[in-house]
Amino acid sequence: MDMLTEIPYLIPQDVNGLHYNGFINIHSELYVFEIRLPTSKKLCDAVINCDFKLQKLIGNFKDIILQRLKQCESLVSFIKEFQMITETQVEVMNTDSSEMKYCQKLVDHIESLGWEKLMYIDPIFTQLHLSYCDQIGRNHIIKLNIGSEYPEEAPNCFVELPLKFDIHWNAKCDLKHVYKQFVVSVEQCQQFWNLLSDIDCNTWILEPEKPTFSATHRRIAIGSGNSLQITVDPLNPRILPECKFLGSDQAIAPLRRSMSANIHLWDESKGLLENLQLLLNVKFPSPTNTSKEEFSTECGICYSYRMDTEIPDEVCNDARCAQAFHTSCLIEWLRALPNCRQSFNTIFGNCPYCEKAMTVKMVSQ
Repeated sequence: MDMLTEIPYLIPQDVNGLHYNGFINIHSELYVFEIRLPTSKKLCDAVINCDFKLQKLIGNFKDIILQRLKQCESLVSFIKEFQMITETQVEVMNTDSSEMKYCQKLVDHIESLGWEKLMYIDPIFTQLHLSYCDQIGRNHIIKLNIGSEYPEEAPNCFVELPLKFDIHWNAKCDLKHVYKQFVVSVEQCQQFWNLLSDIDCNTWILEPEKPTFSATHRRIAIGSGNSLQITVDPLNPRILPECKFLGSDQAIAPLRRSMSANIHLWDESKGLLENLQLLLNVKFPSPTNTSKEEFSTECGICYSYRMDTEIPDEVCNDARCAQAFHTSCLIEWLRALPNCRQSFNTIFGNCPYCEKAMTVKMVSQ
């Protein structure tokens, strides 16, 4: 965005674009406005001056404006947001004093919580993002939608956690109570994330492609065409996870036998990765000595690896073929055959490549 085009009344005072002086337009009224940037051009170190009338308008929201100054990507985007916040304040002052009290109360609660925890707030004061950095350095965000009845009414919370997050709330609660409950839930999951981080860093994860803090499952590559999917209990992450082998029968049968024979060796004092390799009697391929392309087999029908969130997880049982297919692609292929046979949720047919008998189960949506 061009400064002169977007903010025509704000005139550059130097050739480096570090000093602007003039006016900004708030509801068709011009207010004196000046902003100076340091030579580093960092917005967070900018100095703002404005006339008395504008200072009065933004008086209650200076901290929020300074917070947005740190987070906006450009000077133009900051000034546009400054205008939006100020215009909202003008509308509140002209309509309902109760809304103004609500905004002031929310600002007071943010200040009590600590401005450094505020990641984002929208111009109309209904959406807040608060951050918490755990001891390992992972940054966690809680997103709040706040209604006009706050604080009598609890905000709606959106978090990336593997556990259900239900806040305890009454009319005396505020942002600090929500944040404290969020921190407690985050700390409760530290061991879960630490154990999965070991797997994420030292194996090839086929699914999910980019694990979020809420993801409890991992699909780990074992070899070409075969993998192990684990689902970990966030409350008891050291116990044996739910395991599902994916691949041809010939490839995964030895893995199943190893797990059955060695299951007594599971040691909760050890990490998940160490225990799984011990049970299966395998060394998982690592990013240090292999490439992910070795395990990312394309679908033999659509010739792509990833289709939306789906990857090829149906494999021909003939070891000489071992071609992989997306489940949806294989179902569509088999259904199109004139001799397609189906029993309940299972379709019977033949491999599109080698004619080996195959079955595929349809997952109900």
